[in-house]
Amino acid sequence: MPFFDDAVYAERRERVADAVRRAGRGPAVLGTGAEFEYLTGSAASSHERLTALVFGTDGGVTAIAPLTDIESLRKGASLTDVPLRGWRDGDNPYALAAQTAGVTGAGAGPATPVQLGASLTADHVFGLRDAFGAAGAAGAAGGAGAAGTVEPLSAEVRECFLVKDDAEIAQLARAAAAIDRVHARVPALLVAGTTEEAVAAQLHELILEEHRSVDFVIVGSAENGANPHHDFSPRVLREGDPVVVDIGGTLDSGYHSDCTRTYLVGEAAETGGEFAAAFDAVHRAHRAALSAARPGMTAGELDAVARDVIEEAGYGEYFTHRLGHGIGLAGHEAPFIIGGGETVLREHMAFSIEPGVYLPGAFGVRIEDIVVLEADGARALNQQPRGL
Repeated sequence: MPFFDDAVYAERRERVADAVRRAGRGPAVLGTGAEFEYLTGSAASSHERLTALVFGTDGGVTAIAPLTDIESLRKGASLTDVPLRGWRDGDNPYALAAQTAGVTGAGAGPATPVQLGASLTADHVFGLRDAFGAAGAAGAAGGAGAAGTVEPLSAEVRECFLVKDDAEIAQLARAAAAIDRVHARVPALLVAGTTEEAVAAQLHELILEEHRSVDFVIVGSAENGANPHHDFSPRVLREGDPVVVDIGGTLDSGYHSDCTRTYLVGEAAETGGEFAAAFDAVHRAHRAALSAARPGMTAGELDAVARDVIEEAGYGEYFTHRLGHGIGLAGHEAPFIIGGGETVLREHMAFSIEPGVYLPGAFGVRIEDIVVLEADGARALNQQPRGL
């Protein structure tokens, strides 16, 4: 069921409809997934059958869905001001989408371009391309079978999802506080003699105490921490082991948490040597990026701030991933804070800052917070201590 009031979803659809109209890039079709949930409150999926919101260039919005799912969608989505059109198995839902968008085939002009949401799979992409192409080109000599032009969502439309509204920021803050409460209990779990698997099982239960569902649990001790996407294993924790713990879950609102801390097993663990140097580099890189983030800089520029610190410390080749990713109704979404990224960071964008160093066969270090960009810089939503 929708988490917010109908007015919230109606206002979001109005902003997307306005962006489609302003972009002048053709209609937009958004399938089920995070974009659809953002605009309707429904996390429904019709699997291989097309369910979508269709935004016409005239500002109109229509939902289409298979008749097998239409009643569930009517009850489970906030679509009070949106016409809902059903289609039967055997019908062509892509032609219905084109017709709904006002592309009827009456003209003799070129095939109509269509903007497509990020969740649409290849079968839907090609079906929409063909349907919009055939409709737009109908009437032209030999044009009935022409392929249309499919494009990603325009920058104007993408911005509606990239920039978080107040309700979203409140839910991301709530999610961050929830995962912080789990991280606060992690040190007591990291006892010499237990296993990564045992710690992960306890974390799973702790996440469920704070969230609707578990997204992932990573417990990477010693050499396993050098694999950024290790999950957990039967490895036994030893005194002094570094342990990367990366955990996240989904709230009842559909918004996600994601936070990483690096720990040492045992209160008397040795903190010198290579590990201490690598940890210091990551910690300084995290602080530098958090301090530097400002509206107006590019994603690539922010990535470089953290990367430069780690490279100067001699660990550049071991920082193997981007600095961060957006988060919201999807655990990973735009903006992606990556080297060379040209996305201009805007106020109210939410993303992770998570520099890391991974020495094969030895250990890993990662510190990750979710931040919201404000007018004067980034505000970290996660507040658990970042030191060892």
